[in-house]
Order: sequence, then structure tokens, then C-alpha cells
Amino acid sequence: MSFGASLPSVDVAGVPADGLVLDVREADEWAAGHVEGALHVPMSDFVARFGEVTEAVADGRRAYVMCRVGGRSAQVTQYLVQQGIDAVNIDGGMLAWDGAGRPMVTENGSPAFVL
Repeated sequence: MSFGASLPSVDVAGVPADGLVLDVREADEWAAGHVEGALHVPMSDFVARFGEVTEAVADGRRAYVMCRVGGRSAQVTQYLVQQGIDAVNIDGGMLAWDGAGRPMVTENGSPAFVL
């Protein structure tokens, strides 16, 4: 699947600490480990929960879209951009995030990992 040069993307190092990370992975992946403060809207629920996303970016914030490796988040990013929302795909997803040593958390305090 190719999105061409029109899909905005950013390396994990380019995601600001206070950036709005939109995690589109499924619940089991989220539970294993995620970015602290991220907004979790699984791709499978995305259309139904789109209002939560538009609320989160209502103040003009950029959405940094994340999945495991970047495929699902690329699709969501493309959709958001088509809706006029400032969104960028995080290249390499959670695997790159973890590989870069960026912090991850879990809801229950157990060690975070990428599922």
C-alpha cells in the first residue's frame, strides 16, 4: 500500500514530549505498553469515536498518530488529513518509539512492552 509523498510523517525523535499522541492500536496492544498521556482510539472504533479525536485537536493541536509499526496509523493519518486535521504519522510506530528509548507506561504498573 502506497500513500506517496503526500502523507505527513515524523520520526519518533520529532514527537514533542507534550505532543498529542493518538494511539490507534487495539486494547491488548495498548495494555502491554503505551505513551503516557496518549489518546487511545483503536482503529476498529475510529469512525464511531471520531468526535473524541476532533475534540482533542479542537485547539489546533497536531495529532501524532501511532500504531505498532506505522501501517494502521498511516491509514488513520491519511483520513485525518482528508478531514482537514493537522496529523502526522509516526514512522516505525511503537517499535521505533521503544527502540529509541522513549518512555512507555502501562495502566497496572507492570513493565511496558510492545505487543
